Amino acid sequence: MSLIVVRGCGAVSPAGWGIAAFREALAKGEPLETKPLIRPGWLRALPIRPVPPSPHRPGFMAHARLRRASAISQYAVAAALEALGSDLHKVSEGAVRLGVICCVLSGGVNYSSRFYSETLENPIAASPLLFPETVFNAPASHVAALLGTTEINYTLVGDSGTFLLGLALAAEWLSDGQVDGCVVVGAEERDWLTVDAFHRFERKITLSDGAGALYLSRGVERDSGVQLSGITDAHSFLQKRGRVRASRAMRAQLPDSSPNHLLCDGTQQLSRLDAAEIASWADWTGPRLSPKEVFGEGLAASGAWQCVAAIDALRENRYAAANVSVVGCNQHAIGAHFVNLNGCADPA
Repeated sequence: MSLIVVRGCGAVSPAGWGIAAFREALAKGEPLETKPLIRPGWLRALPIRPVPPSPHRPGFMAHARLRRASAISQYAVAAALEALGSDLHKVSEGAVRLGVICCVLSGGVNYSSRFYSETLENPIAASPLLFPETVFNAPASHVAALLGTTEINYTLVGDSGTFLLGLALAAEWLSDGQVDGCVVVGAEERDWLTVDAFHRFERKITLSDGAGALYLSRGVERDSGVQLSGITDAHSFLQKRGRVRASRAMRAQLPDSSPNHLLCDGTQQLSRLDAAEIASWADWTGPRLSPKEVFGEGLAASGAWQCVAAIDALRENRYAAANVSVVGCNQHAIGAHFVNLNGCADPA
């Protein structure tokens, strides 16, 4: 893999809008407060960790494409803008050819529910303005429109591990010279039907919503910051290779533990769901970080949050490198390795 550098990252999470709130919540290490989510026709609500309202109306909401955009698109745009930082104007001016990759599992479920409800009630009156927000690639389209980029734009649909596939795809585009930079976003929005579905498989799970984003570009040897050093194969869950075997195969492709190397895993204090990662990382003796224990299960956003958490720790020069381990809910196990290019020394 060519030298691929993480230029910036962004996050919208149950902790709030932006990396600062995300970092503060991780530093406390306490599970965020849950809120009740009402299910139509049910007396008992479901617990979730939702994104809190923004303290002020984001400026991007004035854009014509975002005025009626779904929550998932708002989260994706906010995270992408934060990740791009000062390079935002270079994209709008055409100085940077920016690719966009958006990773989702459920997608725009709220507008889908609303549109199909209207269709069932009265097909003639169903609003065509809602339909564009029901398609999976709506967030990626909004991100590109707001940034003013006409470069390659993909949406990947899958579980939380799909965000790492997005990083691998971005690295391929960059290495091939198809783009100068690429923003990869993982995003989800809350919906009672999705939450209810997951509760049927694991009653103690707490779902959440939000987005995480990384801005990647090609680098040179003198670069500082964080390098995307590698992505493992995606080890699919099959009849003859379940979650544990897939997770162990992924772990075997990542570096061994070190006192100054971080493991950012996907465990969430749920024994059945955590079993595969616990088994495959039993030999890890270095420091660990488990964002899902704080934020909950954010599906595609969770994979992004794990990477953002690892990179933020490296950028603060707390570790020399980091492994990210993602064992998805239904698809595959996949991992990533990031290296601190600032030369953080191992402790004595």
